[in-house]
Amino acid sequence: MTKKVVCFGEVLWDVLPTGKVAGGAPMNVSIRLQSLGISSQIISRVGNDALGKELETFLQEQHVSTTLLQTDHNLATGEVLVHLDAKGSATYNIVYPSAWDKIGLTSYNKQAVRDCDAFVYGSLACRDEVSSTTLLSLLEVAPYKVFDVNLRPPFYSISYIKEMMQLADFIKMNEEELLEIAQALGSASNMIESNIIFLSRMTNTATFCVTRGREGAILYHERQFYTHPGFLVQVEDTIGSGDGFLAAFLSRFLTTTNILEAVRFACAVGAMVATHKGANPILNLDEIDAFMEQNNSGY
Repeated sequence: MTKKVVCFGEVLWDVLPTGKVAGGAPMNVSIRLQSLGISSQIISRVGNDALGKELETFLQEQHVSTTLLQTDHNLATGEVLVHLDAKGSATYNIVYPSAWDKIGLTSYNKQAVRDCDAFVYGSLACRDEVSSTTLLSLLEVAPYKVFDVNLRPPFYSISYIKEMMQLADFIKMNEEELLEIAQALGSASNMIESNIIFLSRMTNTATFCVTRGREGAILYHERQFYTHPGFLVQVEDTIGSGDGFLAAFLSRFLTTTNILEAVRFACAVGAMVATHKGANPILNLDEIDAFMEQNNSGY
């Protein structure tokens, strides 16, 4: 039976120097999951405007269900002004308020979360009380909760990040976020493994993943570490790489017991996304398998 994942949070347009690209971490994860054979839905909100209709059409073209996508008649569809440095790394100016800040609780989205295999949520969608309150209600019925940390100043507090982590079954963040959060919560260590264990114990979370860019990723699962050194690629930009990683990992984690292979597959997809512009390049399974075969990075 096909696994089902529901993602919650922002859908928007990343406005790049070269033009606009559909984005938002939950949407990126949802699109990638669908392309990898996992049935996905997105709970979000767009404006009653041309950009909102364009986003809805884009999602439908990616075969992602839009039945839980709400329309706001007061606020515009979200936009993010993206700046890329010389290495392709992105910084973001996220317009507030946007339609996705006002995601409402409905019987339909609550039932969808109750019926799914995993519920993915991020920290950015918690910046407004309306969407945050809806999220907390949905977490009460979610069978397996995946927290994708995205620290975007000034839209977070460490105390709220801690609360969201304590509600999760699985936490994913990058290396810089790990160090900031762990030290803010009292860790005196600079070591990745030590800080993962520190936060895993503090939040009582059995599965904890840290992405490390070109250096791969570290997964802590049921008191055991799994690592992969990553794949060396020519980076176009890093937008959506972490989202691709998370979707790829979940696609294997939900369907296999081979944890190390799931980490390797996720690193491959994250690296492949970084070789393209924007967050959602088309990647099929044959291309991913060929990439891993040609780049047989060690474990």
